[in-house]
Order: sequence, then C-alpha cells, then structure tokens
Amino acid sequence: MLSRARGIIRSLLLYHCRPDTHRRALRLYGQFLGPGDLGFDVGAHVGSRVRVWRRLGARVIAVEPQPDCLRILRWAFRRDRDVTVVPVALGAAAGRARMALSTATPTVSTMSPEWIGSVTTDRSFARVRWDRAVDVNVTTLDSLIAIHGVPSFCKIDVEGFEVNVLEGLSRPLRALSFEYIPSAHETTLTALAIVDGLGTAAGGYRYNYSPVESMRFASDRWLDATELARLLDSFRPFGRSGDVYARLSR
Repeated sequence: MLSRARGIIRSLLLYHCRPDTHRRALRLYGQFLGPGDLGFDVGAHVGSRVRVWRRLGARVIAVEPQPDCLRILRWAFRRDRDVTVVPVALGAAAGRARMALSTATPTVSTMSPEWIGSVTTDRSFARVRWDRAVDVNVTTLDSLIAIHGVPSFCKIDVEGFEVNVLEGLSRPLRALSFEYIPSAHETTLTALAIVDGLGTAAGGYRYNYSPVESMRFASDRWLDATELARLLDSFRPFGRSGDVYARLSR
C-alpha cells in the first residue's frame, strides 16, 4: 500500500506542481479547445490535462481504468459537473482486458504486452517494473462518441495501446493527439497511418510534434504525414518521447 501511495504522489508532483508547464499547456491546448467545447482525455491518469482543459472552459470526458488514478480523479473533480469520469479502457472492441500496472510509476501502466517488450530495451525504462495486473472493462471511441458527443479534441495517451484505441474509431475528429515513444517507433507509424486514413474524406490531417511535457511544437509549421514521419525519425536517436498532434486541414 505504501509503495502504491508513493507512486501516485510522484505522479501528482510530476504533473500538477509545474506552473510553467501548466501555463504552456494552456497556450497549446487553447488552439484546440475553448468555452463549451468537448474534450476526450483518454488515459486521464491523475487529471493534469483535465485541469488545463477546464481552465479553458471545455467540458471533459476523463477516461481512466486504473483504480488508484480513478480515486484521484473522482475526488479532484467531484464537484465539477462539466467533468465526467469514465472508469474504462478504450480499445478496438468492447469487452474485458488485462492491464499491467506499475506500482512505482503508474503513468506507464499498459494493456500492451508487446509495448512492454519494446520499451524495456530503452534505458529510460530500465528501472520500471510491471508488478501487478487488473482486469478492466473496455469500450470504443465510437461508443464514447455515441454517448457523449463528438469531441473537438481527443488526447490518447495509453502506453502503447494507441493503435487499438484508434481502431475503435470510424470517423475523423477535428483534432487529436497520441503518444510517441522512440523505442516503439513502428507502432506510432501504424497509428499515424490509421489517423491519416480517417482524415482522407474530410480534407486530410496536418501534424506536429511536442517533445515530452514541453508543451511546445517542434515544427514551426504543420506537416503532412510523410514530413512528420521524418521529423519523428530525427528525434528517435535522442530517445525523447512526446505527443503527435493532428488537426484537419479544413
């Protein structure tokens, strides 16, 4: 129990106690969300993005299956009617799945055994241990949209399960983001191909990249999928993870 508490406290300090990061996040997400807009935070963890989006006036659907993180989210936003905490994981189809939990570093808990195999070759993951597991309910992005509406922005940060989440989406969204980790580069390219395919009928997506928690874009212009793949490849040798951002061209 003590080690679980330490892991959650570490996440709270890491994601909620950096005022400069919070200010940059307001500027970044302000490009996608404003008063009354709907945001999906898929992999809400301890609610740092929820907090930013609420400051922007957006309504938030916070999707999180981890029991300890759920307790934090429910307590932190218990009086906020514009935050809905959804205690499930997202995937390609509804059902049940096994989630590997990291007690010391809950932010890297995952439903992808393949992802664990990939990132354990990365030195930054050398001390990470997935020491527990829990069965979680799974639904899809399409089902979430049917219940809550179409989001103006959707953040997907699910530690290697991004492809599965995107496979549960059948329509383009106005804007979205998904995590990139260099040691799982091919998985990111697969996710990029899915997003790019969804955007074809809606005028296509343009892309940018924000290195880990910098809340700044790496490119001074929005790129097509091929240009983004080249940009990510240039970051690959440095081992810097981050988030890919996509927005419709029109």
